[in-house]
Amino acid sequence: MKSRMLIAGMFLFISALRTSGQTTLTLQDAIKYALANSENIKKAQLDIENGLNVVKETRASAKPQISAVSSLTLNPVVQQFVLPAEAFGGTPGEFIAIKAGQTWNAMTHLQVSQQLYNQQLFTGLKAARGSAEFYNLMKELSEENVVQQVATNYYQVLVNQHKLGLIDDNLERINKLQGVLQGLYENGLGKKIDVDRIRVNRVNLETQKMQLLNAIELQKNVLKYSMAMPMSENIVLPDEDIRKLESLAASLKITPQLDPESLLSVKVLRKQDELLGLNLDAKRAEFYPTASLSGSYIQNSQSNRFNLYFPGALNYSMMNFALNINIPIFDGGAKKARVDQAKVDILKNREEINMTSNALKMAYDNAKIQMQNSIEAIENQRANLELAKEVYENINSNFRLGLVNLTDLLNAESELTSTQNAYSDALLQFKVAEIELMKARGEIKNLAIN
Repeated sequence: MKSRMLIAGMFLFISALRTSGQTTLTLQDAIKYALANSENIKKAQLDIENGLNVVKETRASAKPQISAVSSLTLNPVVQQFVLPAEAFGGTPGEFIAIKAGQTWNAMTHLQVSQQLYNQQLFTGLKAARGSAEFYNLMKELSEENVVQQVATNYYQVLVNQHKLGLIDDNLERINKLQGVLQGLYENGLGKKIDVDRIRVNRVNLETQKMQLLNAIELQKNVLKYSMAMPMSENIVLPDEDIRKLESLAASLKITPQLDPESLLSVKVLRKQDELLGLNLDAKRAEFYPTASLSGSYIQNSQSNRFNLYFPGALNYSMMNFALNINIPIFDGGAKKARVDQAKVDILKNREEINMTSNALKMAYDNAKIQMQNSIEAIENQRANLELAKEVYENINSNFRLGLVNLTDLLNAESELTSTQNAYSDALLQFKVAEIELMKARGEIKNLAIN
């Protein structure tokens, strides 16, 4: 009795949680929420923004570079140079000390430079633009992965909710049967052992229901996590979606061909191959000479008083322009080693492309096989379910007429429950295979609009 009261209390508690402040979610609602809030997608968006910043930074290197430096120096003790006194009209063989400067010294240095030819810089500009495109592809790939995770988790919750409804139906039948048997027993027309057996079945079903309720709550947490939804949010999935799932099983068409080059996973690797090729060009460009133009203007001012840049101070300027050419000659083979490393990176990425293409083809073929098996399983389980319902109804009628015993009825009820669960599992396997197939074909984001 205490255990039944505890189970009943758990049902009431979980039901109260499920009905307070609920947010009803369709699959499309869940996917749209995830696309707007997923941390992985937000990180991918930040990578895009950062890629644009890298482009700006690289472009800036090709523009004129202007810098200015200004300094102010106090010389409490001015440096002196020792010179022959004879040079200043003094006695030959003697020396005198002459101050080299004044107490205050100020200098302003303005420098301008412009790259004229730098092959490594020009290649870097191409790579920067390619990186921005790469991050856009990565964001799209993140969106596909999020949609796949959300859809899979959503259908797991939905199918378990369907199973929960089946348990409720079975409990209703058991409760009615228990009432009949209890009445027969109380009137001396039934056996106590039959009443006890039906109670055991009912408690087992109630225990299954409690376990399924807990499993649904856990799966909802996984769904909310994949959606980036707060765990405190209380969500409920509409049961009517299960009927859509049943109708899709009969209407799905499977296309025979797959072009891996059209899929984001391969496009990302192709873009990466392009960037690695530009990286190789940049390493080779280290062998090329560079040319730049520079100019500088220097303004100096000296005085024994703090009146720099004013009348009375010593002011003088300097200006120069320079053409700078840097020709690499020998570095011990370091540049060649960097070129060889870049070549190896390209070869590794191309092996990754081949491996990914094969993996996508395998996933597509496996998903097609699983889809076909799931469709056949659904058809078989649907027919089996109808037969199990018919058998149960016949045995139930015969039991009420006293033509069969309770054992036959309980066995029929158990077979019906098992068949119902098998049909629900077939529906779930169908949806998982469908999601895998849509992902393999690059159509997974269609779930957000269907």
